[in-house]
Amino acid sequence: DKTVSLRKDLSEMHEWITQAEEEYLERDFEYKTPDELQKAVEELKRAKEEAMQKEVKVKLITDSVNNFIAKAPPAAHEALKKELDVLITSYQKLCSRLNGKWKTLEEVWACWRELLSYLDAENKWLNEIELKLKATENVQGGAEEISESLDSLERLMRHPEDNRNQIRELAQTLTDGGILDELINEKLEKFNTRWEELQQEAVRRQKSLEQSIQSAQETDKTLRLIQESLAVIDKQLTAYTADRVDAAQVPQEAQ
Repeated sequence: DKTVSLRKDLSEMHEWITQAEEEYLERDFEYKTPDELQKAVEELKRAKEEAMQKEVKVKLITDSVNNFIAKAPPAAHEALKKELDVLITSYQKLCSRLNGKWKTLEEVWACWRELLSYLDAENKWLNEIELKLKATENVQGGAEEISESLDSLERLMRHPEDNRNQIRELAQTLTDGGILDELINEKLEKFNTRWEELQQEAVRRQKSLEQSIQSAQETDKTLRLIQESLAVIDKQLTAYTADRVDAAQVPQEAQ
């Protein structure tokens, strides 16, 4: 009988929709590793595509029911029409929810990749600071050379906070959703600890270099005064020598 066949098709489709909802929408997902998250994104994408492919089957069932209704008496098709309406509504809702969840997980995955990108950029900058701190550990030379080292360190430290703010916001977004929270907290703790330590060391190095510049400037000033004093004495001695003055006849300091 045609009614039995149509009801069977409707029932099978209902069962598939219920199974898909239980498998992909009602199950609790936990994403503790990037692999689990990536796998979930791929799984949802396949489920979404499979649901879309069922559109052909839903259309065939719809056409079959409508053709049957067109020929059958009203009493025979009222219940069938109601079942078809429920099926179409359930199917469209499933497709919408699967698509929505897939898009959400894709955004979460993109958020994770973006977080890694910012962390990588900031860690490269921290590597540069480490190298610069080593290079300025024992600066040789006078005030000018030390000043150049200080300037290069200060230029490197004038680093915008934008990346660090992005890291904080992206991490907050992910951990608020309970996604990769342990891994993210571990990475952030390591990054923030390193950032604080290098910032403090850089501040100490800046102060040390400033003191070295001051000491070098004082040394330069002392040397200049000595040179000026020697130049005056040299001039006096030269004059005494030219006038053939005996050492006993000149002031004590000249002797």
